[in-house]
Amino acid sequence: MPTRTAIVAAARGWIGTPYRHQASVRGIGCDCLGLVRGVWRDLIGPEPVFVPPYTPDWAEAHGHETLADAARGHLAEISPDAAEAGDVVLFRWREGYPAKHCAILSGPATLIHAHDGAAVAEVHFAPWWQRRIAFAFAFPEIVLEPC
Repeated sequence: MPTRTAIVAAARGWIGTPYRHQASVRGIGCDCLGLVRGVWRDLIGPEPVFVPPYTPDWAEAHGHETLADAARGHLAEISPDAAEAGDVVLFRWREGYPAKHCAILSGPATLIHAHDGAAVAEVHFAPWWQRRIAFAFAFPEIVLEPC
């Protein structure tokens, strides 16, 4: 069972991994979903489902909350206002569009994500990102750490 500290540490272990659409191999390549999948494997074990191939425009093409629906099957949905370090957040690029980007919060003002054209990075959780949060999820069975 993971702790929030372990989740953030695992995500930080992916920093510098080049962006590669659909990939999930630390140090070789991953996309935003591949980062979350990799952290899952690092801390929980084998992935619970096979992720089918997807195109970069999959969300716009389908118009459904596919990413959020998949997350609900494996993570615990929480209020975006309650999200903290170690939680997964999903973003919409624009109002009315489905959420199609994910990241792991690493602190109250930082997040770790893989973004097209860049490597996995820990960045400031700027207002630009905060305005685009659509959903938040916690990894299952997080162990509470003493304060």
